[in-house]
Amino acid sequence: MFRKMPLILLALILLLGGVHSWIPLNVQSILYGFSLSIKSVIVFALPFIIFGLLFKAAIGFARNASKTILTILVAILASNFLSTLISYGIGRIAYQFDLAMPFPEDGSGLQAAFSLLLPKWIGNDTAMFAALILGVVLGRWKPTWASKISGWVDGAISRILKGLLYVIPLFLSGFFIKMYQDRVVGSIVQNYGLIFGITACFVFGYIALIYFLASRRIGLSFVQSIKNMLPAAIAGFGSMSSAAAMPLTILGTEKNSQSPELSRSIIPATVNVHLIGDCFAIPIFAFAVMKSFGLSEPAFASYLIFATYFVLAKFSVAAVPGGGILVMLPILEAYLGFNPTMLSLITALYILFDPIITTANVMGNGGFAMALSQLLSRKRRVV
Repeated sequence: MFRKMPLILLALILLLGGVHSWIPLNVQSILYGFSLSIKSVIVFALPFIIFGLLFKAAIGFARNASKTILTILVAILASNFLSTLISYGIGRIAYQFDLAMPFPEDGSGLQAAFSLLLPKWIGNDTAMFAALILGVVLGRWKPTWASKISGWVDGAISRILKGLLYVIPLFLSGFFIKMYQDRVVGSIVQNYGLIFGITACFVFGYIALIYFLASRRIGLSFVQSIKNMLPAAIAGFGSMSSAAAMPLTILGTEKNSQSPELSRSIIPATVNVHLIGDCFAIPIFAFAVMKSFGLSEPAFASYLIFATYFVLAKFSVAAVPGGGILVMLPILEAYLGFNPTMLSLITALYILFDPIITTANVMGNGGFAMALSQLLSRKRRVV
């Protein structure tokens, strides 16, 4: 089901577009209530999800706290942050498009029949920093305890995420119904195809530049370096999982590297946290959605705060289709002012574009490992 999620959502959009006018208003209102309630459950569970995934990553880095691991960690942070900053400029370009859509005034559109409101028991930033600190401390001083706790939490989170992914069609159905009822879907379909194209052009152009620069330094043909990674890229496109494509990513990176042993250590450490595709797609989509809903574009200082939390949250992204956007919902809500309808829209856009995003993540990991292995090889020769 997970691999077919974009097709499921596309079919859902078309189906609801054809039958929404036949659905009684009270049923539409109930569906919208379910969507708001599921959103509340997701937001309530996210601190635990973020803590568990980031705690596991911190333990892994603490147990292998060598200079090589620290170099990889710093490089991942720098690469993700740079990609996110570049996306600010592209997002501003996307914001200039005529994406403004007529929205009903408050209270005049479809209203929810009910809504489950759960309290916000802990902030996502608190969960994030607590996971980093506890993961490093326990990983260094009580590694056995840390491994047991991490294993238990990881299993619980996997079950939660799978459950959430199964209800995503229901989660989005109510919001799609509301958008059809409020007569905004036509503008969305018309405008976001162009946003998809712009995002793909910029992200793959950036990745191609990485391969071009890295391949020149080792005397490898640019075309050959891309060709070596194509099997992994195709696997990522079909599975929508960087982890599933990892064996082919390692093989391709070994062919592109002068130090194959370094490639074998870099790719597993980066496969779920170095996500160039996400760092481009989510901010660009966010700018487009903000323009569509009439929100002003964020100032650069505000975007820097968003980018900081965004990059840290990348260490808590689950290796499942759609996992990249789920942990970002509260960050978009807190720092860019997204409301529930905007969150549902960017979730749908992300999942529909997920095969391309995953392909970019896989190719980006290959180029990143190619460049980083050169840096680490030079350091070893100097030592």
